[in-house]
Amino acid sequence: MSTLLAMLGRVLDPATWVHLVKLANYYGYAHVQPRKRLTAGPGLRMAPNASLRNGERITLGREVHVGERCCLWAGDSAGRITLGDHALLGPEVFITASNYQLAPGTPVMYQAKREQDVVIGADVWLGARVVVLPGVTIGDGAIVGAGAVVSRDLPAGCIAVGAPAKVVAWRDGRPAGARDARPAGAEVGDADPS
Repeated sequence: MSTLLAMLGRVLDPATWVHLVKLANYYGYAHVQPRKRLTAGPGLRMAPNASLRNGERITLGREVHVGERCCLWAGDSAGRITLGDHALLGPEVFITASNYQLAPGTPVMYQAKREQDVVIGADVWLGARVVVLPGVTIGDGAIVGAGAVVSRDLPAGCIAVGAPAKVVAWRDGRPAGARDARPAGAEVGDADPS
């Protein structure tokens, strides 16, 4: 009986209701409103707790999957985020097209932001907790391992891991050092797949 009374006390506590209103407000500005403004192809699957900023500068291709607690933060004025068709974002992926400057003498939060587009190609898989920084392009078919920090461009078809992310292999089976080698069965004159 005492457990039931304690639970009832928490439910009836005005602070609980104030916090609930704050959560509803947060959800409205961090998901509902920006989602109305983004451009998405058919078949978008987005977790209801994904966090979005400046949806008018976010474009998602066909059948994109945005996992739980992902953050897609486009810039306030210029930085765009584009995800190609069939892009797959694991849980807690963080993509930002905006970052603060680092000039000494001024607190970071008061400095101008550096905004650059982020482009993620088609059929790209970003594992859990990958961070993608402003100005990065990730080529079609790339796979980025969990926890990687992508601060530079990654080529199509690569498998990259680490902080900073580095190419460790290729999806067609080539080792990391074989970037310029043609895959097995390729003819002379075929386009380099990388």
